[in-house]
Amino acid sequence: MAKPLLKIQRYFRRKPVRFFSLILLYLTAGSLVFLHSGFVGDSGPGARGGRDSPVASEMGSRTSLSDARGLGIMSRVFKETRRSGRRFGPPWMKKARQEGQEVRRGGDYTNNWNRALKGRSAKDVDDGRAKYIGCYIDDTQKRALRGVSFFDYKKMTVFRCQDNCAERGYMYAGLEFGAECYCGHKIQTANSSESECNMECKGEKSNLCGGANRLSIYRLELSQESARRYGSAIFKGCFHRPDNVTLALPFSATIQNMSVEKCVDTCTEREKTLAVLAGDRCHCGFPTPLFSLHEPENEDMCLNRCHGEEFESCGNDEYFVVYQTQVQDNRCMDRHFLPSRAKQLVALASFPGAGNTWARHLIELATGFYTGSYYFDGSLYNKGFKGERDHWRSGRTICIKTHESGRKEIEAFDSSIIMIRNPYKALMAEFNRKYGGHIGFASQAHWKGKEWPEFVRNYAPWWASHTLDWLNYGKNVQVVHFEDLKRDLFSKLKGMVLFLGLKVSEDRLLCVEGQKDGNFKRSGLRKLEYDPYTPEMRANINELIRTVDAALKKRNMSGVPEEYMPR
Repeated sequence: MAKPLLKIQRYFRRKPVRFFSLILLYLTAGSLVFLHSGFVGDSGPGARGGRDSPVASEMGSRTSLSDARGLGIMSRVFKETRRSGRRFGPPWMKKARQEGQEVRRGGDYTNNWNRALKGRSAKDVDDGRAKYIGCYIDDTQKRALRGVSFFDYKKMTVFRCQDNCAERGYMYAGLEFGAECYCGHKIQTANSSESECNMECKGEKSNLCGGANRLSIYRLELSQESARRYGSAIFKGCFHRPDNVTLALPFSATIQNMSVEKCVDTCTEREKTLAVLAGDRCHCGFPTPLFSLHEPENEDMCLNRCHGEEFESCGNDEYFVVYQTQVQDNRCMDRHFLPSRAKQLVALASFPGAGNTWARHLIELATGFYTGSYYFDGSLYNKGFKGERDHWRSGRTICIKTHESGRKEIEAFDSSIIMIRNPYKALMAEFNRKYGGHIGFASQAHWKGKEWPEFVRNYAPWWASHTLDWLNYGKNVQVVHFEDLKRDLFSKLKGMVLFLGLKVSEDRLLCVEGQKDGNFKRSGLRKLEYDPYTPEMRANINELIRTVDAALKKRNMSGVPEEYMPR
């Protein structure tokens, strides 16, 4: 054995370059093996910052949270260099790790729209609430659908076209040349042979998107809210004439052959957010305390056929038909950081999927100040949440978003607003975000695969323990139910502004009502055609609801809304 080693030593003394080359190759091979493990290995116990919580024992034993494996070396680097202590998760996760259970990442909160499109097949498109009605003639001189249109010569899909038209309240969506999408309320040309709609969609080869001067048209089954739109204008209702019309609605004009479209166009040109129809008169203005739109009348009071469109109602001298135009109300759009450092840290706490981002949007518009975050989400920052980049202790933001539920993290705040949402809705919203991005949807494969049952098993207990922890350890807590805020936005948001110690501006609140959705509202078109919850899931969730309801009432607060409770 000594002789071969001696020969090798003499060889490398004569050829030192070869020796160093061999060492370099050895080190390179070792590095490649190490990097490879970053792609295929588990993210490890430190990937998620769970917290110990005495309240967790009230909810029973917790199982481990699991998810997809390594997301690539760049995402590993990003996750490992994030601000320490900025992770959130169920309080039982840390306990699970200490017991040696395998815990993987629960999902990156910077997912984008591309993930929402990934995995959608032609079958998924058919699962949406839209019905194909045929192939129709179309040309530039006489469009079959005369609403908005848009083109995408690389990524057009049937669902994308349907989604865009549904979001704007149109009844029909049509695709042409494989890449063009048209929307409309009625089809104004004749149909043609199905064989003439023969061009594949640019974004999905498995589906057809019309042909040359031919539209593949779908009738959209809209959600109730979308159905109250007229193109880009939103139907607000029938309202009694204000006491002082001139002061409440400063611009008005008489229009021959009045129609909704003519009045909406007139007010849009005047840059007013309200188009108000009163027979042959069109009034324009903004919501104000003089005309707040808070007391709608029976729509039958406004039934008066428009002279220019027989299927539309134009109201009369006493009862006005009101639409909201696409003009932006700028009275609540200015936002700034606090002029001086806040003396108290206020948490805006919620379980993921409970409407935290929406609440931040409302608070920023109502107060004029940015909200902060315990985390950092680049997609939210790019959408205008400028407080996202500030450290949560900076004191420059009016409140701080958090999903944390550990005692130490909760006691770091001086007061808190807790957002609670029906767990059945919250779990589905978070599942969609996790697998489809902020405004995307999980694919049918995720809903029907193992991901959904595993998600419910791990996340449902967290929904309850999150609320219980904040009720136990939080200081000066205000509970806001997502459903109540949605039903009565003006008064509930007013209460939140007062809780934050700020003066209420009614004009700002009325402005917020007209722009309440923000940039993170999912379309009402793509909904599951079946109930994803099994009887076993429902039994477990119902018990969690009863636990939270009892905890709220024990603290002399109103319990959960009736729609939460098991029937």
